[in-house]
Amino acid sequence: MPMKLAPGMLLGGFTLLEPMHQGGMATLWRVSHPDHALPMLMKLPRIDYGEGINQLVGFEVERMLLPMLSGPHVPRFVAAGDDGEQPWLVMEQVAGETLRPLLDAAPLDAERVAELGALAAVALDDLHRQHVVHLDIKPSNLLLHRDADGNERIVLIDFGLSRHAQLPDLLSEQFHVPMGTAPYIAPEQVLGVRSDPRSDLFALGVTLYHLATAQRPFGSPGTTRGLKRRLYQDPPPPRAIVPDVPRWLQEILLHCLEVDPDARHHTAAQLAFDLQHPEQVALTERAERSHGRGRIETTRRWWKSIGMEASALVEKAEAARAPLIMVAIDLKHGDLALNLALKDAVQRIVATAPGARLACVTVMRTALIGMDSNLDAQGRNRHVKRLVGLRDWARDLDLPEHRITFHVLESSDVADAIIDYARSNAIDHLLMGARGVTGVRRLLGSVSAKVVAEAGCTATVVRSRPGAMAPGKADAQA
Repeated sequence: MPMKLAPGMLLGGFTLLEPMHQGGMATLWRVSHPDHALPMLMKLPRIDYGEGINQLVGFEVERMLLPMLSGPHVPRFVAAGDDGEQPWLVMEQVAGETLRPLLDAAPLDAERVAELGALAAVALDDLHRQHVVHLDIKPSNLLLHRDADGNERIVLIDFGLSRHAQLPDLLSEQFHVPMGTAPYIAPEQVLGVRSDPRSDLFALGVTLYHLATAQRPFGSPGTTRGLKRRLYQDPPPPRAIVPDVPRWLQEILLHCLEVDPDARHHTAAQLAFDLQHPEQVALTERAERSHGRGRIETTRRWWKSIGMEASALVEKAEAARAPLIMVAIDLKHGDLALNLALKDAVQRIVATAPGARLACVTVMRTALIGMDSNLDAQGRNRHVKRLVGLRDWARDLDLPEHRITFHVLESSDVADAIIDYARSNAIDHLLMGARGVTGVRRLLGSVSAKVVAEAGCTATVVRSRPGAMAPGKADAQA
């Protein structure tokens, strides 16, 4: 028989204070403990007679994964155990509300949808870097937290359906049906694939679509047959529902909702980047779409979906990681040999990852105190001048528009600006050039040395060899 819970009861040394939520899978209680000062929640799976075994397996998955996760985008693990036949899990109680109530206020402004989406994508990127795919992203599992300074972040909750790439998948071992929440489940999940981080991008796309249009792109199917329709049927374009949705947001949303994972953003960091920089989004036919595909194309895709195999999608998932690469370019000091060497290094690294995105960045130094004019001596806009310079620098790279973006930063400290940009955009690999070491540089420290020490990602510093005037003659230090 299930244990009857009441305020004041002790479980594992934790005192039950009050029930906070009772769902179909588990109950949540606010608890306290003399050794822990932080606010805490205890999660207890429902073990009533007749409850499905998948609830207990899902709880065991969460109890296995949560102690392995860290960072600001997951609740902190506190303790876990069993009292008699009642398992329990205690975690930090993160202040805030989920995105679920925002659905009642939809459609939201495009800028707010993008803000929330970027916060969620950053959280997913952090999770995916810890080798975990959430597999149940939806508004009620995205908790919006505001700190004392008003800064927002998304905290991911409920890891009962999640998968760790380096641990046994308890759910797939015991169950052979699609697992997820019907409106949000990705096409590959319908086929049984549980290893692709891009499944979370699809589910986040469904969430953002709902926030932007007040409608779910695929409804709420209640059968496997209904779920499979998303393998061949397109959702209505957001602008057909809410004409005020900007083209860049429709581009991003439909990009997330592509059937083939390879056609979506390669990583959550790339999705966050697009949402944070809408002016840089490369518009395709998705942005202009006003209706779904015709009957003939839908039928063709239906026939193709019949032959889809989970094994092929698993192979795609394993090969999907495509990095965000950043190159910091000094446009003020034109060193031809160094520029050629830096371009050569960028080309070689981008070539190793076909889906990689490149961000070309330069820093326009501004005064620490006071106002700088945005015009140069000839009356030209300095910011625009740098942007044109970046495009000229990158022209030889010959990358398609959707794989390269350009950014002019303004800061009194060049190194800090580069470091902040790399961190806030989850850059995987940063490249920059370094000129010769002078006595002043030895005394004060170089920009490249500070960036390498503090950027928090792989960093490659390129120097030109004396007399080098052609690509390939460079020394690279990571």
